[in-house]
Amino acid sequence: MSAIYLLSKVCRHVPSSRCLKIKQIQPYLRRTTVTVASREIQQLPVGEIPEIGRKWVGRWLFGCSGMVFGAVVIGGLTRLTESGLSMTDWHLFGKRPPISQAEWEREFAQYQDYPEFKLKNKDMTLGEFKFIWWMEYGHRQWGRTIGTFFLLPAAYFWHKGWFNRALKKRVLACGALIGFQGLLGWYMVKSGLEDRFHDPSDVPRVSQYRLMSHLGTAFVLYSLFLWNALAVTYPAQQIKQVTSQARNFRKLAHLTKGWVFITALSGALVAGLDAGLVYNSFPKFADRWIPSDILAFSPTLRNFTENPTTVQFDHRIMGTTAVCLATALMIWSRRGVKLPPRAYNAATALGAMAWMQVGLGISTLLMYVPTGLAAMHQSGSLLTLSFAIWLTHELKHLKKIPK
Repeated sequence: MSAIYLLSKVCRHVPSSRCLKIKQIQPYLRRTTVTVASREIQQLPVGEIPEIGRKWVGRWLFGCSGMVFGAVVIGGLTRLTESGLSMTDWHLFGKRPPISQAEWEREFAQYQDYPEFKLKNKDMTLGEFKFIWWMEYGHRQWGRTIGTFFLLPAAYFWHKGWFNRALKKRVLACGALIGFQGLLGWYMVKSGLEDRFHDPSDVPRVSQYRLMSHLGTAFVLYSLFLWNALAVTYPAQQIKQVTSQARNFRKLAHLTKGWVFITALSGALVAGLDAGLVYNSFPKFADRWIPSDILAFSPTLRNFTENPTTVQFDHRIMGTTAVCLATALMIWSRRGVKLPPRAYNAATALGAMAWMQVGLGISTLLMYVPTGLAAMHQSGSLLTLSFAIWLTHELKHLKKIPK
């Protein structure tokens, strides 16, 4: 209750002469009240973000996560259209695209010196080369745009004091990951430009290990942005009583989130080896439940990362396990376990998305990996992870039972 409001109450019960004297000092009290209020705003508790700052920082973090999501989609399309090896050099701040016919011919001649053209694309025309070049160029420029979209607001918010100590550390981690992701992308492309494809049957491609690392880093970066955006904008809800059943539910949710992430990484191996084109039948592999060439390589461990049949088999098993875990969470949330209100919606969304993702995966396999459907399947993996992150965020306060 303000001092001016109290004065108006007092004036009703005092003589008019005294009330006049009180009214004479009201301007001074008004200025004093504003000064005190401004001091209260400036002296926020340590670690607390102002409301206006919380709103804009949350929007920025959600925007960054959306930008990374877009990069994953564009990267998937670049891979599916086999455009990733079209640009044979790398510049930190990018380069101007070719404009004249002579510049395009010079760029095309540079591409012709590398294995992909020599072993696979000998009949490619300049027009076809332009398409794959623009795909790769767009992917790289999108990555640089993410860096700008992150860095400029981050510097402004830091200057305004809208980051608490914990958020400052996370922002620095995200910035380091963005820079590392760019370097890792070029390191991945270089593996497809190396002179290591000598047999006419060799298929020039990037290393599946580097592709998995590149995609995994993008998923980690996306997860950090999304988690912090949720923490700033929609703090996790609490419940009055934390039960042991709710704690076990939280453990299963974290297990599911980790499993979804690992399954997505196995999908990167499938993409890197074109393993989706090996057995295009479901649920069996041709006419067998377990394919005969699942352990064709020696030593045995090589099969899990280099044998396309084994890689596809593992991805199927992991995807099936992921949908079972997500379904268990969805059903369990409807069986009376006490959770924060938004957690029920998150569990339902995760279960539904997991089944959609399985449907997309099977359809992609049976239709011999069409570009559009395969891109949707890759995007679906990130959406599934998003709902898992949302669910675990809502369960943040279920760590222990109060004594």
